[in-house]
Amino acid sequence: MIIKNAEVQEKVLDEKTTRKILSNGGSLMMVKVTFQKGGIGEIHSHTDHEQISYIVKGSFEVTVGNHKQILSAGDSFYAGKNTDHGVVALEDHSVILDVFTPIREDFLS
Repeated sequence: MIIKNAEVQEKVLDEKTTRKILSNGGSLMMVKVTFQKGGIGEIHSHTDHEQISYIVKGSFEVTVGNHKQILSAGDSFYAGKNTDHGVVALEDHSVILDVFTPIREDFLS
């Protein structure tokens, strides 16, 4: 499967956050999330999903479990099943690349 970025529709989640599903197949899904400064990925957990996130651009205050840290481009984090996690964007145009297994069916609807 080959996906061209220009052909993927971006979904507006709120006034500071957009999401683009870059690829999915089998049990994997890759998603680009772009935030403006102050944009929030609320603290949440996944019962059925594991998530690895890579900071592509900008910086975030990241919470994973009981740990909170500032992460910037090149940093990453892992949130296993049932692990609370969330982010707050510290700069405009901050980008996170999220990889999920299994795929997030809720993102496809």
